[in-house]
Amino acid sequence: MAHEHDTEDLCEAGAELYARVLREGTLPAEDARELPCLIDAGLLQPSLDDPGRLVPVPPAVALHRLLRLSGERVAAERRREERLAAAFQPLMRAGAPSAQETLTPSLRVLSGTERINSALTEALAEGSKELLCMQPHGNSSARARAAQADAMVRDQMFLDRGGRIRVLYPHTQRHIPLVAARWEQLDGDAEARTLDEVAGRLIVVDGAVAYIPGEGGGEHGIALEIRQPAIITYLVDVFDRFWRLATPMHPRAVQPPSLGGVTARQRAVARLLVEGHTDAVIADRLGMNIRTARVHIAKLAATLGSGSRAQLGYLIGRSGILDPAE
Repeated sequence: MAHEHDTEDLCEAGAELYARVLREGTLPAEDARELPCLIDAGLLQPSLDDPGRLVPVPPAVALHRLLRLSGERVAAERRREERLAAAFQPLMRAGAPSAQETLTPSLRVLSGTERINSALTEALAEGSKELLCMQPHGNSSARARAAQADAMVRDQMFLDRGGRIRVLYPHTQRHIPLVAARWEQLDGDAEARTLDEVAGRLIVVDGAVAYIPGEGGGEHGIALEIRQPAIITYLVDVFDRFWRLATPMHPRAVQPPSLGGVTARQRAVARLLVEGHTDAVIADRLGMNIRTARVHIAKLAATLGSGSRAQLGYLIGRSGILDPAE
């Protein structure tokens, strides 16, 4: 059965289902298939414990977000604000959230690539100061190229408003054509640096909103939108610590130094080798494919004169290439 109405309006069927989920606490995602307005309006969201089920957003929190969005349209949305307030009044009594629930840090679960990209676009459109990114992996698929084209438009508009962009990559991304093309085309205060290894994906806009990945991937991936100041301050501090340790890539490229014929990338591989990781784990941690990881391991073995993997670990430790003083 189709429900034709604006996203912010709450139809009778939607109100009944939302009230039911408030009482029961959870709902199979397929039960809301006929009422996508509940998810689009932010009344239901995927459960962190089970993405196949939906949980209700507290009515007071959901109402606040919808009113904030409608307020941006000012006069044209005034009547809609009144309808929302009237619709939510009985629901807030039904849900009866505790004082602690209303003080819960702002956290929104975004499900699927389309909703994640829409939230990022909205956050960047509101931002004008600084965009921080950690990008652990990249690829050159057609979908990745299309996504980068959209991202570059958003980034350039952000730069044009006087914003600053800082991005951290693993060293392996330095020579990927798609990454290089991005930095050749951006015009403004944009910098990139690289590290042996970057933590998970992170995006922070103006120190006000952050995005980190949740469980899952692809079209059905999960991202968390965070607007809690203490958490965002912590994430920005982590980024800045990584930034100070990183090697400049753009606008002034600096190559990580080699020591004793061993490159920075090979030292990163060596560090993970002596920790006992498999080739597959090393490749994933350093953002390279497994064949490239094995090439670096073979070069390390040749440089240090190793005849076996066990001997290679011993020779790495004895060589001093992982000595912090170096």
